[in-house]
Amino acid sequence: MAWETALLLYGFIVICCIALGVGIGTAMGLVGIVGLVLMSGTQLWPSLGDIVFNTLTSFTLVSVPLFLLMGEIILFSGLSKRFYNGMSVLLSPIPGALAYCNVVGCAMFAALCGSSVATAITIGTVALPEMRRRGYDDRLTVGTLTGGGTLGILIPPSIPLVVYGGITNESVIDLFMAGVIPGITLAGLFMVYIAGWSLLNRDRVPRVESTLNLRNLGSALVDCVPVTALILAIFYSMYFGVVTPTEAAAFGCLLALLLACAFRQISWRVIWEAVGRTVATTSVVMFIVINAQFLSFAVVQAGIGRGIAGAMVHLNVSPLMFLGLLFVIYLVLGMFLDGLSMMLLTIPLLYETMMQMGFNSIWLGIIMVIFIELGALTPPMGLNLFAIQSISPGLTLAEAAWSSLPFALIISAYVFVLYFFPGIVLFLPRLMKAA
Repeated sequence: MAWETALLLYGFIVICCIALGVGIGTAMGLVGIVGLVLMSGTQLWPSLGDIVFNTLTSFTLVSVPLFLLMGEIILFSGLSKRFYNGMSVLLSPIPGALAYCNVVGCAMFAALCGSSVATAITIGTVALPEMRRRGYDDRLTVGTLTGGGTLGILIPPSIPLVVYGGITNESVIDLFMAGVIPGITLAGLFMVYIAGWSLLNRDRVPRVESTLNLRNLGSALVDCVPVTALILAIFYSMYFGVVTPTEAAAFGCLLALLLACAFRQISWRVIWEAVGRTVATTSVVMFIVINAQFLSFAVVQAGIGRGIAGAMVHLNVSPLMFLGLLFVIYLVLGMFLDGLSMMLLTIPLLYETMMQMGFNSIWLGIIMVIFIELGALTPPMGLNLFAIQSISPGLTLAEAAWSSLPFALIISAYVFVLYFFPGIVLFLPRLMKAA
């Protein structure tokens, strides 16, 4: 079977499955199995068992449930709420303080849970009622929560980066380090936009309500410093090579438990809910990853990756043009698929092509995560939009989408900034290797 025929057939089956309501994980696995049967009958079926075993026993992917558990402990123990409240006090002298606090809170909580939706919901649950009470415009409030929530999968630890590293055999530590500067920079761009919006719409931002004094400063630091120290401990332990990402995840779980105990926020109910959510989320993630590996194996056997790479070289498509094409593809996919499914569906098809066109694999991982961030803000499937709508009475999906549009445009422009200045992504990984 020619690779062009295989590509059309695989695409047709996936589209039909999605149109019929079949889950994307099941659809990818079905395409992989059908493709292998058409190419070689049942000869390669034993390899499917090896794929399942190797995926489930991957030391890299073991970090997924551990990072998820760490985030769930922080969430259910109430430590995330304490951190947000403390941060709102520290930033209170600044006009529009809570809008900045949303972005900072999302960025910090992102470093604990690695999930975009969990970040948006966690910070939104605390921020929405308070910002409405103080008179903030809903467009600014919703936009900072949906946009800030996207930082959850860029700033390490990031579940999509762990999965990307496991599939492409890239160093997860390098990927984590590569996400730090882009994540912080993107958060900074969001705050620049907030500052500009606040200056142009002074009547929609409440006046400064400075509640900062020596007494509540101490209380705010007590709420903020422990969680910040947890993040720094995980980051520096990986940066200096003390632990692997999997060990860092286990270390983070231990520190989260100790913090919850220190603040007397731990109980059997908290542990039960955190473990239950972790098991449910991990099961979904691993199911999708295994089926994506089936698809990847079928794609490799059919030579689709090599075929696309050769066709692109023959057409003499420039890397910038190809990146623009990739941007459009992910923009469309983001309207219908969740982020992890988008990544796992496209990596088998495009990874080899991107490598042959001279793109750096670490850089590509960060770009794909940013594409996923954009997908979280694009209706009708934008998960961050649904997440904030679900906790915001009276908010429509259209209103959430319009509020998120400026942040989606910032993310879109940032992709091409990273193309022209790849050092933003690669600086820390190179520095770490040089040290």
